[in-house]
Amino acid sequence: MSAPAPSPLALVDAEPLPRQEEVLTDAALAFVAELHRLFTPPRDELLDRRAQRRAEIARTSTLDFLPETAAVRADESWKVAPAPAALNDRRVEITGPTDRKMTINALNSGAKVWLADFEDASAPTWENVVVGQLNLTDAYTRNIDFTDPKSGKSYALKANEELATVVMRPRGWHLNERHLVDSQGRPVPGALVDFGLYFFHNAQRLLDLGKGPYFYLPKTESHLEARLWNDVFVFAQDYVGIPQGTVRATVLIETITAAYEMEEILYELRDHASGLNAGRWDYLFSIVKNFRDGGAKFVLPDRNAVTMTAPFMRAYTELLVRTCHKRGAHAIGGMAAFIPSRRDEEVNKVAFEKVKADKDREAGDGFDGSWVAHPDLVPIAMASFDAVLGAKPNQKDRLREDVSVAPGDLIAIDSLEAKPTYNGLVNAVQVGIRYIEAWLRGLGAVAIFNLMEDAATAEISRSQIWQWINAGVEFDNGEKATPELARKIAAEELANLRAELGEAAFAAGNWQQAHDLLLKVALDEDYADFLTLPAYEQLVG
Repeated sequence: MSAPAPSPLALVDAEPLPRQEEVLTDAALAFVAELHRLFTPPRDELLDRRAQRRAEIARTSTLDFLPETAAVRADESWKVAPAPAALNDRRVEITGPTDRKMTINALNSGAKVWLADFEDASAPTWENVVVGQLNLTDAYTRNIDFTDPKSGKSYALKANEELATVVMRPRGWHLNERHLVDSQGRPVPGALVDFGLYFFHNAQRLLDLGKGPYFYLPKTESHLEARLWNDVFVFAQDYVGIPQGTVRATVLIETITAAYEMEEILYELRDHASGLNAGRWDYLFSIVKNFRDGGAKFVLPDRNAVTMTAPFMRAYTELLVRTCHKRGAHAIGGMAAFIPSRRDEEVNKVAFEKVKADKDREAGDGFDGSWVAHPDLVPIAMASFDAVLGAKPNQKDRLREDVSVAPGDLIAIDSLEAKPTYNGLVNAVQVGIRYIEAWLRGLGAVAIFNLMEDAATAEISRSQIWQWINAGVEFDNGEKATPELARKIAAEELANLRAELGEAAFAAGNWQQAHDLLLKVALDEDYADFLTLPAYEQLVG
């Protein structure tokens, strides 16, 4: 073989973890090193291309379907590979991080799929990265149980045939793993660490269980990024000696640029494609990020006022269903993030009705499945899809040829009547501080105000603060969005938290640090591409 031997990877600045040697074997690290050697250089080029694309959007304030890929869209003959049996029925999917308790509860939840998350629902401490891998392997070998130290309640897996199918989500292309570096001291992309360790240890094991190595691909911004993932899959399958086409990938369409390249993304992954998913908060964050120079017509109202029935969101979801079904792929709907209250049944009743209406709409629109954040929501979502699907595993036969979406429909933000409100600014500050504080403690999925929030929540929160200030928005109470107003609200929130928690608990948390970081990324003139990049520099572990 003429290719050079993979550079040995060094583990740096990482405290030893129990059982880490089971994950960080020489063979697994050699595989990750080879992924890094082959695919980090094109990854770096694609990140540069993102910056160029962003600059072009800043210049033109518009997007269109790509002229250079028109032939792919026009060719009616191609389809993605047929779904494997374990991924044919995806009517309800539960999402969550890979801690031990969540692993058991998600697999037992009654959902068809568990999105096992190393991305937005997981703060990337080295412990979360490594122990999350261990938990998944332990689940596949049925060596997993958990006893809650507070309640004393024990958790164990149900029978294999009752467990959800795992679809694992690695980190996005933009994030590095600082604890694994090559001989030049360059960090390995987090995506290749998460994918590589999981695939190397579990691909054959999953095949033996009648399933396979299935992945959700986050933060994709173009079909060229999907092509890179496809190259990774082809190499990885040959490396471990499993058949080509064993891997299946579902791509989150959670960036505005990817919404214009859905068919091309499926085409690039067609032998490995499983479907597309409609992600909500990251999609809105991406609109703000890309069109932040576009003036008043791109200013979003409060995040909770942007429902999936907003005209530009409806265009996006209906185009996604049509695209997926035209090409034989699954269309997976958005998140129901409500966390049921153990104390207020009236709050639950109102929220459950909203969840049901949302899932009824998705099932009626032709989606093949949808996401929930909590096991109590599984039966609600299941009932909505059961009512439409019956005994059918999906509704890919609904081609939605009635759908026609023009390029401008996807960015018609000014079609919304809702406007930013003062209370919306307060909520963005509150949620931003509370989420970032938990993230800095190593928690990526956090219940805040009865909603399960993840990193996408913090991104839309800080982006809206930034956008409203830079657009000079005047709120419903007559106050104008300014840095001073944001600082005043943030100071009030810190004082309220101090009073709510007590001095000792407040001092033990990361509240001042979270406050400072939120204001930095919300007020800096130079808009940070991702909040998690400066946040990772402050993350301990």
